[in-house]
Amino acid sequence: MIVVTGATGALNGATVEHLLKRMPAEQIGVSVRDTARARHFADRGVRVRQGSYEDPAALWHSFEGAEQVLLVSSNDPHADAVALHRAGIDAAVAAGARRILYTSHQGAGADSPFRPARDHAATEQLLADSGVAWTAMRNGFYAHSLGWLLGPWQQAGTITAPADGPVSWTDRADAAEAAAVILAGDRGFDGPVTLTARQAVTFDDVAALASKTTGRDITRSTLDDEEWIAAKVAAGTPEAMARMTLTTFLAAREGRFAGVEPLLADLLGRAPRTVADQLAADTDAA
Repeated sequence: MIVVTGATGALNGATVEHLLKRMPAEQIGVSVRDTARARHFADRGVRVRQGSYEDPAALWHSFEGAEQVLLVSSNDPHADAVALHRAGIDAAVAAGARRILYTSHQGAGADSPFRPARDHAATEQLLADSGVAWTAMRNGFYAHSLGWLLGPWQQAGTITAPADGPVSWTDRADAAEAAAVILAGDRGFDGPVTLTARQAVTFDDVAALASKTTGRDITRSTLDDEEWIAAKVAAGTPEAMARMTLTTFLAAREGRFAGVEPLLADLLGRAPRTVADQLAADTDAA
């Protein structure tokens, strides 16, 4: 059995949908906080059990009988993510899982200015120390994040942000599908694997793509870091959140998200979606 955590979320929920296309429902289980929200899976024969990183006993029960467990990374900026992930790893080991998979992030590193990257690196070390086979899927920075990093560029005609660096913006749906391919397949993936789009672009490049997509002249304006934070705070963003977001740009400047790998395309059997695709979707939704 494969057990997937966080299956009512966008990422791992999509992974379960792709698993259902590849294997019988009775071979899939989900571990979720609220089982009512996973009724659509239960109705199709998926085993649904309550579990959360904050409740180790329930988590172990939700993992019972699993050969593989997919752990989703915590998205709570106020939580001790590494401690929560440790609980997930310990429960999977205790339940007898033969492999633990984890949704990590490109650029995971203990010295990154981007705090989630440090949490991912620490979690990967826990996995390495667990004594169980493991796979960390280092997904490229999700392209839908551009919606809040670029600011109101469609209204203003300008992308106003701090200095950045190249990022291999990756579609979350593509990453979800690739996870299902890995889980259901017979290829061995040990340790960290990087799943990214085929091209890394800067915000200058994004402005050019946005101009082409919209048929308008979209420009790029670079603000000093503190000036950008002040503007965000003035617009209603809590300063702590603005400073956290700034670390994304700091890490990008260091090239932490610049790498591109062919593995995602290989797993999908097609070209991954691009930044241009994301901009077109954002434009259509506006």
